[in-house]
Amino acid sequence: MAAPLIEVDESRYEAQLAGKVARVRTQFRALGLPEELDVFRSAKAHYRMRAEFRVWHEGDRCYYIMFKGGGRGAERVRVDNFTVGSKLMNEAMAAVLEEVHARAVLKAKLYQVNYHTTLSGQCMVTMVYHKVLKGEWEAAAEALRGKLAKAPGVQPDHRPIVIGRSRGKKTSLDRDFVVERLAVAGRELQYKQVEANFSQPNAGMCQHMLAWAHEVTRGSPGDLLELYGGNGNFCIALAPNFAKGVMTELSKTSIKAAKYNLEANGVENIKVAQATAEDFSAAWLGKRPLKSLQKERIDLGEYDFQTILVDPPRAGLDDATVKLAQEFDRIVYISW
Repeated sequence: MAAPLIEVDESRYEAQLAGKVARVRTQFRALGLPEELDVFRSAKAHYRMRAEFRVWHEGDRCYYIMFKGGGRGAERVRVDNFTVGSKLMNEAMAAVLEEVHARAVLKAKLYQVNYHTTLSGQCMVTMVYHKVLKGEWEAAAEALRGKLAKAPGVQPDHRPIVIGRSRGKKTSLDRDFVVERLAVAGRELQYKQVEANFSQPNAGMCQHMLAWAHEVTRGSPGDLLELYGGNGNFCIALAPNFAKGVMTELSKTSIKAAKYNLEANGVENIKVAQATAEDFSAAWLGKRPLKSLQKERIDLGEYDFQTILVDPPRAGLDDATVKLAQEFDRIVYISW
């Protein structure tokens, strides 16, 4: 099994990109791809906004590790320089280790550290422990926030966020989310991204992806249906292209964030409902009511859905949702 990607060899980027384009051409040849594909380039390094690291203790020192392989035989790989992660993430990683070594209460039984950064210069750090966190930890964590605030990449008016997790309990010093700002089709969109919830890890590519989806749906007839909507990432960007739309998502936390983001971006023509793609598909194809739609006062009979957007999990679309998608002439399928 290959070792985890820790340091990026930027000199290999062009060859890797060309190889990916060639694979796509081969895989989709039967569909009659156009001669020229739209290819969007990522930053060659420091492109990932989120990452999780185990913390390994040796004597009175500790360091970050990732693993090669799985199970008991997994090989530890030390991480001192993580060029996959954003520059702000690397600044935060160094600051956290410095404070951990300086403050015993931060170091004792520290098991893992998760980082979540943004292009907008916000930083959230989650420290996972095998112990109960008390007031002395909160005081030390507050001092850590002061240290993180001095990182060059931190937005001047944003206080970094430090969260502690232990034995099923979560300790937040104030809030548990960051706000990302993305430039899409001449608009600056803001997205609340909640700790431990999914958000696109490569924010630069997310901007490309949203701009592309906005362009290909420009002037679309009818209304938009989005499944697996998350925090509203797509429907907020695409809302100007449709008269109205419905977004579904299963996670209650994501639903709450999506509603917050819709309001923050002034989007009034999209409604959000909690439902799995499978349940919505069954309701739509079976023409039967769905309680979550009724709760949000969504009457499917009032919608002229002509475009469906799906950004499914790794397993892809379930059979019912594949059948539902076949009802649409316009399908926007996002696959990473």
